[in-house]
Amino acid sequence: MTQTMQKVRNIGISAHIDSGKTTLTERILYLTKKIHRIHEVRGKDGVGATMDSMELEKERGITIASAATYCQWKNHEINIIDTPGHVDFTIEVERALRVLDGAILVLCSVGGVQSQSITVDQQMKRYKVPCVAFINKCDRSGADPFRVIGQLREKLNHNAVAVQIPMGLEADLEGIIDLIAMKAVYFDGEFGDDIRIEEIPEAFLETALEKREVLVDAASIFSDELTERVIEETDIPEDLLIDAIRTGTLQREITPVVMGSAYKNKGIQLVLDAVNHFLPSPVEVENEALNLDEDETAFRLTGKTKDPLVALAFKLEDGQFGQLTYIRVYQGELKKGDTCINVRTGKKIKIGRIVRMHADQMEEVEKIEAGYIGALFGVDCVSGDTFTAAGLNVSMTSMHIPEPVISLAIKAKDNAAETRMAKALNRFTKEDPTFQTYISEETGETIISGMGELHLEVYIERMRREYKAEIITGEPSVAYRETITAVTPFDYTHKKQTGGAGQYGRIAGIMEPLSEGEFIFENKITGGSIPTQYIPACEKGFTACLAKGPWMEYPVTGIKITINDGASHSVDSSEMAFQAAARGAFHQAYFKARPVLHEPIMKVVIESPAEFQGSVMGSINQRRGIIIGSHDVGQMTSIEAQVPLSEMFGYSTILRSMTQGKAQFTMEFSTYRQVPQSILETLEKKTKTGT
Repeated sequence: MTQTMQKVRNIGISAHIDSGKTTLTERILYLTKKIHRIHEVRGKDGVGATMDSMELEKERGITIASAATYCQWKNHEINIIDTPGHVDFTIEVERALRVLDGAILVLCSVGGVQSQSITVDQQMKRYKVPCVAFINKCDRSGADPFRVIGQLREKLNHNAVAVQIPMGLEADLEGIIDLIAMKAVYFDGEFGDDIRIEEIPEAFLETALEKREVLVDAASIFSDELTERVIEETDIPEDLLIDAIRTGTLQREITPVVMGSAYKNKGIQLVLDAVNHFLPSPVEVENEALNLDEDETAFRLTGKTKDPLVALAFKLEDGQFGQLTYIRVYQGELKKGDTCINVRTGKKIKIGRIVRMHADQMEEVEKIEAGYIGALFGVDCVSGDTFTAAGLNVSMTSMHIPEPVISLAIKAKDNAAETRMAKALNRFTKEDPTFQTYISEETGETIISGMGELHLEVYIERMRREYKAEIITGEPSVAYRETITAVTPFDYTHKKQTGGAGQYGRIAGIMEPLSEGEFIFENKITGGSIPTQYIPACEKGFTACLAKGPWMEYPVTGIKITINDGASHSVDSSEMAFQAAARGAFHQAYFKARPVLHEPIMKVVIESPAEFQGSVMGSINQRRGIIIGSHDVGQMTSIEAQVPLSEMFGYSTILRSMTQGKAQFTMEFSTYRQVPQSILETLEKKTKTGT
């Protein structure tokens, strides 16, 4: 494998909200000479962080869409994807981890391991991503990095080991002690550009020796030579210690912990060194694809440039020059002018412009080789598509896409806004698989669904800003259904005589409840009492009544209609007359058939830390839910329940506040069940008043 490939790092920076991910990225870009001036996240200088290129991101000081950039540090090329911390933007983190080889887990030295750190860690586990932990904000009052290391061990089960310790904490943070080189490192100059390396001050020497011993102990498991040197008590070369820690990190058996303060520019160069030292190159990561010709059996990709192309489109963006597709090449190379196949559609794609990204700026390149990340213009695809060389029918493993948990009805203020809204929805659903939209057949409203209230809020805000579409949001409406519970006969005659040809049709038969299915029409007419040509008209008349029930005006389902008698007139009968007769017969029998209202029941699965199990179960009972079962998964408890959809609105916010943001839930349609009498009365009142 080429030497250059050994020096490539594809890394992500992920963490809990407000741990300082974007600030860290900003410092890394400055120190690697990608930017020449540091901007702050909160954007006091009116610029905002480089990686938060979206207006909304600058305003709220949060990251919404992950941004991609690359930089050079000590002959290593580092591709960085800055990921959001908000749980509503989970898909952005999922996508980033799918294509990254390593990650920096940023933790706040005061907040420690928080709820989102746990979520991010579970995602890293899912994709087997090795990581380095960076304990940020060591300059804040209440900073205690060793408590955070303890939490990494207890809460996340990481074998976390400090490779650095701070010299002083809070306002007294002077610099960092490197436990591998056993030197004190100071960061001078306004932005910490000038590194000064000195001997460890007397005051910190004892702690440094003690922590180094812990580090050497943990690393010696991964190197026999290191173990021998420890036993013989001879000097330990730096390279030997670094290699042992690296081996442990790549196996996810050790998590090296680095420390500092991104805001105060202390320790960032050492974070970059740790990325080079401990995180894997594309060669050291096993990437698998699924062979679609052999029943999706997994096989390992070589990662070699000369083998046939396999690449994954992991993110789409609508840029000023059209759709921009972020792509990671796993095997082979992608050249300008090449043709490849989109495995999902089977269509050929011609590669035009290829660029390397730096936040929202880009530079053109001729090709992207295996192990690298780049972007393509004008390629028609969706997020998660696999591109391959002709004749290779493989797919990268599908990304884990969580189901949307909240829906909202939206409508445009006027016609112009409607066109713009449709354009925006088309783009957002393509870019973000967790954001879905459909038009409700019952209400005719446009419904959007997503991962949480913030998720939908941000998209509505983006429609207003980026597409200038004025949007009115409404309450999400529940899709109730009407059905009947008794067998009822009907016999209805439709007669109309108003000068000239009249209308005449008589229909008789039975209306009965159906245990499965929505509607069945059965013709048992004998002796031609209704001529054959009018039978379809009868069925059409009954079907027309199903869309809006005569009782509560909800769709009618679970009904069987059997016609067994009738009468016609040689002049006055027509298709129209029999359609009208069918509608009349339906109304005649419907109220006698004892109609009831059914509501959608959702299967809800809640994953919560065990300590909140009682209050979570209580909240389900309050919502007319039935708990089906619960079981423990590690430190989490999984609770399965059936809850009416009408009771689930706003639940994501309630669940988060009840569990300190640590629980999450998924919800999918399960069945329809009869609405209890008390709820029915409330709904009847609403229907009568028209609210």
